[in-house]
Amino acid sequence: MLKGKKNSMPEEREIRIQRLNALREQGIDPYPNSVERTHTIENVLTHFDEYAGPEGDFAIVGRVRLLREMGKAAFAKIEDGTGALQVYFRINDLGEESYRVLKLLDLGDFIEARGFLFVTRTGERTLHVKGWRVIGKGLQPLPEKYHGLEDKELRQRKRYLDLIANGEEVKTVFETRSRVISAMRRFLEGQGYLEFETPILQPLYGGATARPFITHHNTLDRDLYLRIAIELYLKRLIVGGFERVYEIGRNFRNEGIDRSHNPEFTMMECYQAYADYNDMMKLVEEMIAYIAQEVKGTTRVTYQGTEIDLTPPWPRIPLLEAIHKYTGIDINALPDRESLAAEMHAKGYIVDPKLGRGRLIDDLKGEMLRKGIPELQQAIFLIDYPLDVSPLTKRHRTHSGLVERFQPFIGGLETGNSFTELNDPLDQRARFEDQMKQKSQGDEEAQVLDEDFLEALEIGMPPTGGVGIGVDRLAMFMADQESIRDVILFPTMRKTAEEQMVED
Repeated sequence: MLKGKKNSMPEEREIRIQRLNALREQGIDPYPNSVERTHTIENVLTHFDEYAGPEGDFAIVGRVRLLREMGKAAFAKIEDGTGALQVYFRINDLGEESYRVLKLLDLGDFIEARGFLFVTRTGERTLHVKGWRVIGKGLQPLPEKYHGLEDKELRQRKRYLDLIANGEEVKTVFETRSRVISAMRRFLEGQGYLEFETPILQPLYGGATARPFITHHNTLDRDLYLRIAIELYLKRLIVGGFERVYEIGRNFRNEGIDRSHNPEFTMMECYQAYADYNDMMKLVEEMIAYIAQEVKGTTRVTYQGTEIDLTPPWPRIPLLEAIHKYTGIDINALPDRESLAAEMHAKGYIVDPKLGRGRLIDDLKGEMLRKGIPELQQAIFLIDYPLDVSPLTKRHRTHSGLVERFQPFIGGLETGNSFTELNDPLDQRARFEDQMKQKSQGDEEAQVLDEDFLEALEIGMPPTGGVGIGVDRLAMFMADQESIRDVILFPTMRKTAEEQMVED
């Protein structure tokens, strides 16, 4: 419930409904179809000195946030999406009937007010109202203006209240997110990439190691999956002859929720023919530096108290070397799962018995990054990953057992994933078959064999570089937010107590 409102909300709602009915009894439509608005509040304030004077005629609209009546005069503060302005009502200007309707106003109602601009004796810029009307009646009370909405979970669950109560703080976060996506599109299109839309409902899921959500199509009488990655369909477009393609879209993974994971999230994936992972590293560092400059006005961005320089080039750090340096485990000296698991046990790390050697290395990477090592908090690329955890990646041209893969990290956040894409259809089939074997042994996130994609590869795919960037995590960084749920307008939430009671 809202702070301080738990017991009063039902009673207040009833009072507001009574006022709503009173408006209708007086022939006033509290929800008119259209309104008249000549200026935004921002426009009025920007040009106030020019516009002020009794000859002016300005119609503004907005939500009532403060209301103070003083006998035959009243003051209110209204807000639209651009700012806030005081308005002044006087019975001598409005007449008794119109002025009396003010008593049916509640905080949170929307009004249209027309009049001229002046400055009060206390220096407040104000609209002197000559005529007004209700244009939207609120039936629930707003969160308290000065205490805000303090419950973190309620803020995430009811984002509309969060936006009202915490105003500029929250709006700035989501404006930042929007600008990040716009800047990303501008950069990619400036590099010659074309944006396409690919299926979200897919007959097979693939392109990542994750558990899918399953649904059923009644007419086709077949199960379908919400996509876990955009990858395999964009690669089909490379096969078809497009050379630079991208998509910004939703992915869905049936996985846990924490500060950097939400089951529904946004990815940008792009693929470039005749490129490799070195080309994609250059693309990523230049793109993120460009986004920072566009959104923040600088490539030096502070995240959670640490200043991070995004200026290219970023350090390229081999993954296995970093794990050896920061965990003391030399992966190269541990050629099989058993020896790696024993060493991890000896060093105090938890070992999941269902995971193969490659996935255990991935777990070690996560443990290493959670140590808060300053070097790993900067903008870096971890490069050259194990073959058995990268089933869609081309083998490394010089290092046996590794693939040409990198991941960008910013502020310790894994921000993306990139490969020199595997375009050998026979090798790809063997990798898929190995993944299916791991799946049969209990790895629920292993990839499935996609015959249609293999057929596309057999038609022929040119050498290709690909990259995926987590838009939510990039927004976390640019908006300096600690949790992914604070940059997703409507994150996935657990059931409320009321919802659980209904089901029970």
